[in-house]
Amino acid sequence: MKRPVRVGAGEKLVLTANRLLDGRIVWRDHDGHWAARVGAAEKLDADAVSDVLEEAQARAQQDGVVGVYEVAVRDVDPPEPVTVRERIRAHGPTVHPEFSVEAGQ
Repeated sequence: MKRPVRVGAGEKLVLTANRLLDGRIVWRDHDGHWAARVGAAEKLDADAVSDVLEEAQARAQQDGVVGVYEVAVRDVDPPEPVTVRERIRAHGPTVHPEFSVEAGQ
């Protein structure tokens, strides 16, 4: 059973997954493509996410991703994941900023 995502005031939802070829964490943009940066993610309202999520899950194999699900983010640019787990997924391991995922891009 899927765990519901709580969306608070000033928050939106984005879709995330893992790329099959290399395991990288990816984020779905507004064109339906998967990007390696959370800043490219399309921010969705809670009432609109179910259709987009269903479509993304149905196309996951074609798009080369696995484990598609939604993540609550603060509605800022770039979107900032609410939970610690998702912030680590978005920005890389908890290491010096020089070695983070964002620094290499």
